[in-house]
Amino acid sequence: MPDLSKIGEREKLKPRGDKEPHWQRLQAGWYVGYRPSRRGGKGSWFARTYDEDAGKYRRKNLGSYGALSGHEVFATAKKDAEAFAELVEAGGLRSEKLDTVADACRAYLEDKPGPIAEGVFRRHVYDDAIAKVKLDKLRKHHLRAWRKRLENAPALVTRSKEGEPRFKARAASTVNRDMVPLRAALWRVLSPGAPNTDAAWQEALKPIKGADRRRDVYLDRAERKKLLAALAEDIEPFVRGLCLLPLRPGALAALKVSDFDKRTRTLTIGADKNGVPRQISVPESIAGFLSDQSKRKLPSASMFVRADGVPWSKDKWKGPIKNAVKDAGLRPATSAYTLRHSVITDLVRAGLPILTVAQLSDTSVAMIEKHYGHLVRNDAEHALAQLAL
Repeated sequence: MPDLSKIGEREKLKPRGDKEPHWQRLQAGWYVGYRPSRRGGKGSWFARTYDEDAGKYRRKNLGSYGALSGHEVFATAKKDAEAFAELVEAGGLRSEKLDTVADACRAYLEDKPGPIAEGVFRRHVYDDAIAKVKLDKLRKHHLRAWRKRLENAPALVTRSKEGEPRFKARAASTVNRDMVPLRAALWRVLSPGAPNTDAAWQEALKPIKGADRRRDVYLDRAERKKLLAALAEDIEPFVRGLCLLPLRPGALAALKVSDFDKRTRTLTIGADKNGVPRQISVPESIAGFLSDQSKRKLPSASMFVRADGVPWSKDKWKGPIKNAVKDAGLRPATSAYTLRHSVITDLVRAGLPILTVAQLSDTSVAMIEKHYGHLVRNDAEHALAQLAL
């Protein structure tokens, strides 16, 4: 095997007839490879590692590292090959064939299934031109064009009484959230390109700074009671659930009767942002509420349903909540997510540890500190002010 770390040896290599790279062993089952260009110029680098679970070798095109020179090329290729091998050994690469962007997205869902990523891929990737782009040909201009199409895609707000869809311009924060799944799927299988080149695909997916501002609309308990009183009978239990638990609306709507064990007062939340089921213990008051929603229903039935028996969904709860907000005289920006924000705010103000709040709401401590940390600081300042003599 050639020593690919030596520039002179690499330059002497000739393209093989079978188009295979020249491989250098890094350790047992781990290889880095180099394929000289038939047209001259920089060749391409590859990684190869043995997958014990699949019983065969996996390989990945690492690119040409066009912006690097000298010994930097081998050092970077070796590092990326080792990272790929570690990913394979950890079971993070399960797809049989990763050829296109769509393949990378499907492989990502195999390892990290979740309704949010699945929805983004379905709405903005699979039917878009980006889906068919080969991973080894993916460049910054491809993703810039995709991002532009995403930014220009109108966001569905609600539907009129006649069923006509109503749209609004896509907010910068929404663009940021919709880019996250694709960025994660590509990072999983591609090495970052050299900065400030067209190969730097990752630069096209940088989030818009300052877009994810702190939520401002907060409903106190009296306002939440006004909202509940203004709701139609079938949606009232669903919204009451949002007032009692710091869950995302979609996670609450996805609850099944079998998800609640009234003997242990344990609620299992399965369909949520992180895609990993979690359990929370609830007090007697909330346990009684959940038990009432489960009465006379099969274990597989949805816990919260409309009058026609159809489970609640984003398109179905928006209109009724918006009408109740108007009837109750609340701020027009109030939404289902406002209730989650209000509940988390109350938990933080009550002195519950931020880690516990993060676990209950299925978000990170960093996000709680970012959006709600000011409440802790304000309370600390107030407490310190009381010490003045």
